[in-house]
Amino acid sequence: MHAVVIVPVLKQARASRSAQADGATTTSRSPESRLEEAKGLALAIDLDVVYGSIVPINDPRPATLLGTGKIEEIRALLDEFNAGLVIVDHPLTPVQQRNLEKEWNAKVIDRTGLILEIFGRRASTKEGTLQVDLAHLNYQKGRLVRSWTHLERQRGGAGFMGGPGETQIEADRRMLQERIIRLERELEQVVRTRQLHRAKRKKVPHPIVALVGYTNAGKSTLFNRITGAGVLAEDMLFATLDPTLRRMKLPHGRTVILSDTVGFISDLPTHLVAAFRATLEEVLEADLILHVRDLSDDDNQAQSADVMRILGDLGIGEAEGAERILEVWNKIDRLEPEAHDAIVQKASTAENVIAVSARSGEGVDRLMNEISRRLSGVLTETTITLPVDKLALLPWLYNHAIVDSREDNEDGTVTLDLRLTETEAAELERRMGNGPKPQREDWE
Repeated sequence: MHAVVIVPVLKQARASRSAQADGATTTSRSPESRLEEAKGLALAIDLDVVYGSIVPINDPRPATLLGTGKIEEIRALLDEFNAGLVIVDHPLTPVQQRNLEKEWNAKVIDRTGLILEIFGRRASTKEGTLQVDLAHLNYQKGRLVRSWTHLERQRGGAGFMGGPGETQIEADRRMLQERIIRLERELEQVVRTRQLHRAKRKKVPHPIVALVGYTNAGKSTLFNRITGAGVLAEDMLFATLDPTLRRMKLPHGRTVILSDTVGFISDLPTHLVAAFRATLEEVLEADLILHVRDLSDDDNQAQSADVMRILGDLGIGEAEGAERILEVWNKIDRLEPEAHDAIVQKASTAENVIAVSARSGEGVDRLMNEISRRLSGVLTETTITLPVDKLALLPWLYNHAIVDSREDNEDGTVTLDLRLTETEAAELERRMGNGPKPQREDWE
């Protein structure tokens, strides 16, 4: 389908941007980058963007958002390019959406509707499908006024007992609410299953490392690079949606679980944040968060601010984030040689920063070593049963680990619940004489 992309820029937003125009501290998004991102979102669902435009708005109209002159100009463009879809990169009220569709005789969707459409196509697991369906229904709840043409009809009410009866829109809203409740119940069951998986992983003494970042920052490519997994990685917004977890070994032998999460985006619809909260809570469980940034994107500073804002909404504040978040400056292979060298030099002297190219592998070894160093002091929990011929290890365990509980079994063995560091865990493995374990495995 041919599509036209419109990016409204409100006067107050331009004034705010001008007030912030003081160099690198500016984190507001430029209209040009918004237009490019909106086009990228449209391309992610195979739309043919035939025209894109930035539209300054001094006085937003409650009925149509845009002025009459701009509406007529866009109507002419739709006729010229034979386009049947207009994407407005701005929230639209149901009334504005309906009025614009009448004016242009074309389908109109706003930013929220476009992101929901992408998520609907990308969801592949049952949980992802339920989350997207729930978000979409909550979005549509207030838009039945434009979705139906028979709302003036009424039904019910017979003779003197009935009265006017139930209007069609009331019936539609009731059915919609019933479906929302049904989906919420199904999603609760899936969430309980995810919580059981988390509890199961907690019994295994492996720290969790979560990848977060703006969509298309290269998280999945980095995930594939360091785990050898085959997660879909394309130069496309929201190429992957469902979270993936893999077990892998760090350079010094410690096993960790790496989690690849859904990409973030500016103005992420609140319906989606709520629906995907169970998935995003994987980040809250992580011992270390890798914030992947696309340094080849001129808008990466604003993208970083959007990611940190969403992490703050999830409950990861600045103070906690400074300790748990490691910034990964990705895609340095796309930079010009001089810019590349400057970024690598800056990253080498900065705290909590590693510069890498997930595609070429540059800097990945340094990243792995830094992950290993960060997690070396993290206490892990494990339960072991000492056979009779290993009971001599008891004094060493009491001196080097935290023993939470002990059970002396009838066969002479001893079962212990322990907390110990990576170094002590490796030493215990050596003293127990256990062989190496597989480097990675899938966690469903």
